[in-house]
Amino acid sequence: ECRLDNIVYRMGMAPSRTTARQLVRHRHFMINGKLVDIPSYQVSAGDEIQVVEKSRQLDVIHDSMKRVRDGKLVPWLTLDKAQMKGSMIEVPTRESIPIAVNEKLIVELYSK
Repeated sequence: ECRLDNIVYRMGMAPSRTTARQLVRHRHFMINGKLVDIPSYQVSAGDEIQVVEKSRQLDVIHDSMKRVRDGKLVPWLTLDKAQMKGSMIEVPTRESIPIAVNEKLIVELYSK
């Protein structure tokens, strides 16, 4: 849940995780003022993610952000649509992740 591509998707800056991954690879995002092009970059609590100035006019980002309803983000993220930036307030807990996952089955699969 702390990968940069997933955070970009969860903030609504991309319509899918695949698109978020591509946008990150093409250097459209900065973390704490530094360009990052690694989709697997681990975002930490307190990090600020923002769209690079030259990328603010991209249709894919604008269209995705239009679909984001105020207050509909996961609880550990914030988003400022006007500034096209957001931050990770805290590291998410298992209970706050909105995807139903049976961890027992995953452990069973990898233990073989």
